[in-house]
Amino acid sequence: MPLYEFRCDRCGVFEQWRTMADSSNPAACPSCQATAKRIFSPPAVLSGSLRLKKENPEPQLVKRDQEPERPRVRSHTDGRPWMISH
Repeated sequence: MPLYEFRCDRCGVFEQWRTMADSSNPAACPSCQATAKRIFSPPAVLSGSLRLKKENPEPQLVKRDQEPERPRVRSHTDGRPWMISH
């Protein structure tokens, strides 16, 4: 069942799981039981209430105590380093 978003005039946006057959029918607001209309929300994107709950939109800064070791460079003496020797 898909998750649809509805907007209540008094309480705001809420989400509700519904069958596709019931998707266009109005929903009752879970807080005040008023009739709410479905609003469009693009698929595969954070829903409206989750988007509003996101506290810090800035990326997190990662600090390291030590710098990572640099990889050791290997030099190949054979002419074809990608081949497995027989």
